[in-house]
Amino acid sequence: MALIVQKYGGTSVGTLDRIRNVAARLKRTRDAGNQVVAVVSAMSGVTDGLIKMARDLTANPSERELDVLLATGEQQSIALVTMALQHMGVDAVSITGGQAGIFTTGSHTRGRILNMDPSLMRQFLEEGKMLVVAGFQGISPKGMIHTLGRGGSDLTAIAVAAALKADVCQILTDVDGVYTCDPRIVPNARKLPEISYDEMLEMASSGSKVMQSRSVEFAKKFGVVFEVRSSLNDNPGTLVLEEHPNMENVVIRGVSIERSQARVTITGIPDEPGMSGRILGALGEAEINLDMIISNIAHDGFARHSFTMPSSDLGKAQAALKPVIAALGSDAKVETEGGVAKLSAVGIGMRSHCGVAATMFKALGAAGINIGMISTSEIKIAVTVDETRIEDAARVVHNAFGLDKPPA
Repeated sequence: MALIVQKYGGTSVGTLDRIRNVAARLKRTRDAGNQVVAVVSAMSGVTDGLIKMARDLTANPSERELDVLLATGEQQSIALVTMALQHMGVDAVSITGGQAGIFTTGSHTRGRILNMDPSLMRQFLEEGKMLVVAGFQGISPKGMIHTLGRGGSDLTAIAVAAALKADVCQILTDVDGVYTCDPRIVPNARKLPEISYDEMLEMASSGSKVMQSRSVEFAKKFGVVFEVRSSLNDNPGTLVLEEHPNMENVVIRGVSIERSQARVTITGIPDEPGMSGRILGALGEAEINLDMIISNIAHDGFARHSFTMPSSDLGKAQAALKPVIAALGSDAKVETEGGVAKLSAVGIGMRSHCGVAATMFKALGAAGINIGMISTSEIKIAVTVDETRIEDAARVVHNAFGLDKPPA
């Protein structure tokens, strides 16, 4: 008997008919002789609707109360899925993140999993019950409801699979798996049969919406092999696992894009030790995640920093930087630019192949697409381009590396 964890996203449970379909799929999995744990997101659109209601009441709702409010979305879903299962004759029970033993730390609306106590889940499984667990949530050591941020149900599923030592973890969503690029942008994008944790992590952090990056990190840390597949059919998906030697034969695994980015440039920074720490420390305290960071010394002897962030964080960043810039002196100034997007090419084959950046930049140049900032890692090259050209850029790079064709 295998223990299978299946996670269903908001689109998969977006209507009552889809909830019935999910329940039928879970029943088939159980009838095949498996123990089954389902992790379920809020119905599609529910979380956004709850946030809108909160902000219609007040411009700055308490994050603690937001957590209490948002957690109800998943609780609605698990109750409905469990009712559908019980109607089909399945002995099922719904449990919240706290009841599942998910203990969290960190700020409200951005909780991080601290540890797991799967005792109650194991007890229910030993009693022969199917579990339907609320994704996206846990409780703090003080018993406060904590949500895990956007995509947190993925993290819940991986954590539950790790805690229960599940045989299989399946992330079921409205796509068939992980593609070489978003098929809505690149029609000839190809589904990948497998991808390494590191590649998946880079793609997730670079704009791919298939998986939340923290869930991939958690899976790598605890060795949870998982499959991304569709909840609407039985086609094989994409396995996400530890890399093996044959993977390096593929230079680029995929291309991802991230829209709605902003670039912030600070000029006139005194060229003295500790300046970068003061600037980035202020942004860190404001809980703003920076992506590309470039620093250099201008011809006038002052330092210059540029970095990117989500456009939604721009106002918060300007407020956090205001006292720091004032303290740096009259030469220090902040410049901001919106309408920026990020394009990333990812592949562990970069470690053993040369000329990847040249191929990418030549292709973009031939298409008349100008590059802004450039960032590299061992397995990723990322550039900023004008947001109006990001889809063209994705198609150009995808074609330059022949990603529409299976590897030889």
